[in-house]
Amino acid sequence: MFKLSKAWKLNDSFIVPRSGSRYALTGGNLRISHLNKEEDVGIYQCLATNSFGTIVSREASLHIAYLENFKTQSRSPVRVREGQGVVLLCGPPPHSGELTFTWIFNEYPSFVMQDTRRFVSQKTGNLYIAMVEPSDVGNYTCVVTNTVTKSSIQGPPTPLVLRVDGVMGEYEPKIEIQLPDVIPVAKSSTVKLECFALGNPVPTISWRRVDGVAVGRKVDVNKASGVLEIPYFQQEDAGLYECVAENSKGRNSVKGKLSFYAPPHLIEEPRDAQKPIDDTLVWECKASAKPKSSYRWLKNGEPLDTMEDRVQVNNGVLTISSLKLADIGMYQCVAENKHGRVFTNTELRVIAVAPDFSQNMLKPQTLARQGGDVLIECRPKMSPHGMISWRKGKEALRESHRYGGNLRIANVTKMDVGLYTCVARNQFGVASSAGSLLVKETTIITSPAGHLDVTVGESIVLPCQVSHDPTLDLKFTWFFNEQLIHFGNHGGYFEKVGGRSAGDIMIRNIQLRHAGKYTCAVQTKVDSVSIATDVVVRGAPGPPVEFQVTEMTDSTASLSWGPGPDNHSPVLTHNIQARTTFSLGWQGVITVPELLGGKQLTATVIDLSPWVEYEFRVLATNAIGTGEPSKPSKKARTKDMPPKITPSRVNGGGGGRSELVITWEPVPEELQSGPGFGYVVAFRPQGAQGWMQAAVTSPDASRYIFKNESIAPFSPFHVKVGVYNNKGEGPFGPVATIYSAEEEPSRAPGRVRARSVSASEVEATWKALPWSNNRRRILGYELRYWGERERQETASVIRTMGNRTSVVIRGLEGSRTYFISLRAYNSAGVGPHCATVNVTTKKPPPSQAPVKIIWNTSNSKVILKWDHVRALENESEVTGYKVMYTQDRHSRPNVVETNTTSLELALPVNEDYVIQIKPFSEGGEGSSSRQITIPRIAGGTFFQYNGPFCLTIMIQNTV
Repeated sequence: MFKLSKAWKLNDSFIVPRSGSRYALTGGNLRISHLNKEEDVGIYQCLATNSFGTIVSREASLHIAYLENFKTQSRSPVRVREGQGVVLLCGPPPHSGELTFTWIFNEYPSFVMQDTRRFVSQKTGNLYIAMVEPSDVGNYTCVVTNTVTKSSIQGPPTPLVLRVDGVMGEYEPKIEIQLPDVIPVAKSSTVKLECFALGNPVPTISWRRVDGVAVGRKVDVNKASGVLEIPYFQQEDAGLYECVAENSKGRNSVKGKLSFYAPPHLIEEPRDAQKPIDDTLVWECKASAKPKSSYRWLKNGEPLDTMEDRVQVNNGVLTISSLKLADIGMYQCVAENKHGRVFTNTELRVIAVAPDFSQNMLKPQTLARQGGDVLIECRPKMSPHGMISWRKGKEALRESHRYGGNLRIANVTKMDVGLYTCVARNQFGVASSAGSLLVKETTIITSPAGHLDVTVGESIVLPCQVSHDPTLDLKFTWFFNEQLIHFGNHGGYFEKVGGRSAGDIMIRNIQLRHAGKYTCAVQTKVDSVSIATDVVVRGAPGPPVEFQVTEMTDSTASLSWGPGPDNHSPVLTHNIQARTTFSLGWQGVITVPELLGGKQLTATVIDLSPWVEYEFRVLATNAIGTGEPSKPSKKARTKDMPPKITPSRVNGGGGGRSELVITWEPVPEELQSGPGFGYVVAFRPQGAQGWMQAAVTSPDASRYIFKNESIAPFSPFHVKVGVYNNKGEGPFGPVATIYSAEEEPSRAPGRVRARSVSASEVEATWKALPWSNNRRRILGYELRYWGERERQETASVIRTMGNRTSVVIRGLEGSRTYFISLRAYNSAGVGPHCATVNVTTKKPPPSQAPVKIIWNTSNSKVILKWDHVRALENESEVTGYKVMYTQDRHSRPNVVETNTTSLELALPVNEDYVIQIKPFSEGGEGSSSRQITIPRIAGGTFFQYNGPFCLTIMIQNTV
């Protein structure tokens, strides 16, 4: 650490703090107590000194803000006529620091509000009234505020009195606030220009640039006060500005020039320098400024003495030649103009030392390749530079074509091996450093440079075999097209496979992108060699280029393309594909010629559908395979033509009375052959000669209804459907026979009967109506049923198909009466209802499950017993039981019925069985017992099952 002392100057005179003084230094900072505006205002600079020299700080200007009282206590009245303009002077008291001004009208806090008629200047503090009105009469007081101290002072009131000798007539504007000829404005500051005029009528204020340049968007003009404000002032804002005051009586204007200035800003600074004695120092100092900077230099805080010829200062550039130890010190460049100055701080050290190798000893060993060149560097530290000489062993080396400043030996041989010493000397002393030179054998790549021709997907080895000095380590590096190969990257394609004296690499599953120049570089401590191999990769062709549609007809497309890269294997064939919005992806097409050879670059696609938008692409094939397709062509539409495809599945029938309904499968859009597609429906009664026709204009239509009261029910018609579009009519399809609408059935079914099958099922039967006659058919029957507490409108409906004469109604409630109604139906509608019949379902089956089930096994028999299930009063009596058994819980069970409460089953005992028992009655099947599992048991066993929650197990010994 170097001791640092600090001192201060005020107006270029040193400040000497003394005991009891108002000045004190604390850690280098200057503290001033009880500031005095007479003694302490001025320019301050700090000087810092240590053993290397002295520097001065930038200048600091101290101003002490204050605001004194107004001197006078009263002011004379100002007398004006109505309509006359007036200026009320503020006359601020002595002060320091920026002021702001307001005016009180009569008494606080009634302040004068500024508008187009009244203006308070923040430059002079004066109040301007462009045209006095009777309401302006009163006392006006100027209030001055110091923006630094925040203190305010009120001046004496100024009475404004209206004269009684008449009203002032109209007159042209008189501008009271004048602009200086030139107004300097600092870079990036904000400038405000005031302009106000007296006049009758009240003048309007406007601003413009005299040079015709438009006022920028950032410029703000207060239309009420006439103040022009330009924030962040730049060079382009400088120019001549004009304030214009106008009223109906005339026009007046003032001009002022805004000039741009910028204090110096350093753009190039000198850096600390350490120079040998007698050397030359050049320091350049450059600053941007407006106006341009002048430059001067300080040394150790004092002006630099330039009286010596070796010290030159030229436009900021300091040059000192033949450096001396006396030149050591701290230097400062001062760039300044009238708006400010900046300082740089730079240290100069001048070195004078004897030769010293401690930091840069010669290498203990230097390796060289036999037949090559070697450089042995000698870089001692010394100042000034002296003389360097060399010796080998004890023999001094002379300068020749083989030896330079540092020792350079060309065409090295074994004879050059030895100990070399560098000797350095100057006027301050002598020093030396020594190192050995060793000569090594040349590294040679024994693998020949080559050219490899491979196919995509193959794996190849690129050899790199070398002979070398056995005492040197080898480093192999591979490059692909001059770029370093990072093994482990590149998707695992590259792999090292060589030994200590070989740097072979393998390329696995080679791809087209791997074609190029491969370089093997071999490096030792003394030399480096390389060898290159060109690899050609053959693959499937690249995509053809410039593919386009040159012509379209209604069924053909002419195509052309340019050849893509053949990837080193000639193209043998081309293949065209097409797609439309109606196709599933790309499809092959028929071309002329049918086979497209490798040199064929045009083709015509045939058998296309008219008026369909197509995209085409072409693929090239060579001996390796088929390559990527070309870019799709632009969409192109075939020309339209009269349609050829007629609708399929022409059918019909049904509909309402006196209607002939004709239906068909619409023709797909891609087969409509042009815009304006529609259908022509032709029909005639069977046996008639002429055809009636109707046009259906919608291409998506699938039916046509012809209605005529003369059409007999269920009469046959011959029907055919044709097509047309804007290009003309197409053919008709084949003739189909369709029947007109039939009449609904006219009779109700007879002999309708209903019987209860169980508590949940009822069977209804009836006598069928004749299936068909010349006016109608019977397609089936509609049965409606509803409960005794339900309305017929909510009845459930069952429809049968064909000539059935019975139906079973399921899902009914037990012991309940149901009503049934039946009628026939066909395509025209339904016929009349038969007379309603009713039926009552049987009582429900027993709700209790069998309990106290006992079973035992003996040899191949299972004997089951259980308690009889008794029906409740509202249930039907038990008429028997169903025993269900299966070998597991998921397969379909076997069922055995019995009318007793026991059963003997012949079952093998080496199987597990699951058994359930349920009662049945005329009302149906009752509730099942829980599942009982009978395991495979040797010997005799019986179990008793007492109910859902209790199972008693009893074992019987058969011995």
